[in-house]
Amino acid sequence: MIDTNTIIRRLGALFVESLHIEVPSADTDLFETGILDSLQLVELLVQLEQRFGFKIKIDDIDLDDLRTLAGIAGLVASRTTAAGSQMTRLSSLEVHHGAGEQEASQPELQPRGTEPRAGRAETNRAPTIGSARDSVSAEPVLRSGSVR
Repeated sequence: MIDTNTIIRRLGALFVESLHIEVPSADTDLFETGILDSLQLVELLVQLEQRFGFKIKIDDIDLDDLRTLAGIAGLVASRTTAAGSQMTRLSSLEVHHGAGEQEASQPELQPRGTEPRAGRAETNRAPTIGSARDSVSAEPVLRSGSVR
């Protein structure tokens, strides 16, 4: 398990690098002080998932856990510990089932340009407005007061 102080330092770096916010202390209330707004909260959740490797479900979010760096560190510590025990269980399952079965379940990759035509989006054509059955004109929109 990672030390809480180490997580707090990593969180401080995350705030500076990703959110461009310098948090005064680990116990500063990020909401009450206005340091963190709703958009930054969403970005924080994304960064936590990416940097610490766990998913946060909307139903599991408790704003009290996200008020301070210390609270966030506690959340990260509990989630990374839970994720670590899940990874240990998955590793033991892989040992019992073998790697051959994993390879069989992987989708076959094909070189670019060799996939079947059906359902393939054409990407080398110039952009068009609408389709042949649409009645949308591709002519530019005239500004008010202009004459054709």
